Amino acid sequence: MEEILTGGIAVASLIAGMFFWRFWKTSRDRFFLLFAIAFWIEGVHRIFIYGWAGRDEASPLYYLVRLVAYGLIIAAIVDKNRGSGRR
Repeated sequence: MEEILTGGIAVASLIAGMFFWRFWKTSRDRFFLLFAIAFWIEGVHRIFIYGWAGRDEASPLYYLVRLVAYGLIIAAIVDKNRGSGRR
């Protein structure tokens, strides 16, 4: 059952990244680009880490990749609130 849920989360993340990519292509706003990259990192990470590490979430690599993805989301929000999101 956990494999199905992990796969569902991975697919949902990849699809969310595609939506943000489409929004970025029409607006060229960095906010959407950073969100797309963050969701793609999260989706690909779910696929590879589950195949590689399985259910063992004790590896620092597991959380380091998530930290990068969530850091991109925070950077996008901070950048947008500073008013420099559109260039």
